[in-house]
Amino acid sequence: MHLQREGLGAVRVTSNEAATDALRQNRYDAIVLDLGLPDDSAIALADFASYRQPEARVIFVTGGHAYADGSIFALSGNASAYLSSCVPPEDLAAIVGYHACAR
Repeated sequence: MHLQREGLGAVRVTSNEAATDALRQNRYDAIVLDLGLPDDSAIALADFASYRQPEARVIFVTGGHAYADGSIFALSGNASAYLSSCVPPEDLAAIVGYHACAR
């Protein structure tokens, strides 16, 4: 995983259940969520993160045009960035590192 290669402590989960368990068990400075998850579950996970870890910064990535108007920042109070999933991995790592250190 590129974030780990860049020296960032990162955990990758592949289900909503695993994500909520990780948020219950660990503390995170930054969270990357894919807006392509089914049933708007990325928004639900961001809400859960804001409850469990209000200081964690959420970075949303998307492969589409959902929320391209910036409305994601109104829907999710802990949203710190909105990026295309096509962003180069090293750029994503730099943004995650920035937001993790900015808390």
